[in-house]
Amino acid sequence: MSIETHFLLRKDQPGLRDLDDVLLLGPAVAMTGEAIAAGTEGTVVGVLSGGLAYLVEFPQPMGAMAMVTADMLSLARASAR
Repeated sequence: MSIETHFLLRKDQPGLRDLDDVLLLGPAVAMTGEAIAAGTEGTVVGVLSGGLAYLVEFPQPMGAMAMVTADMLSLARASAR
């Protein structure tokens, strides 16, 4: 399945989607162990378990990635897809 087909299939699903900008509602820990403060904006780069959790990339600390549950995120800006 191509990437384009994958995005088209998920386009109408409820919840956050890949490339949505999100706001972290509580503190999180990056995969490298660094703290990410509540209120930090990031970008969804992966939807896990049908939207129960998300892989989010944050700009601070630089390039930090964290798995965050859906209840810890709020949509800041929807992706243009």
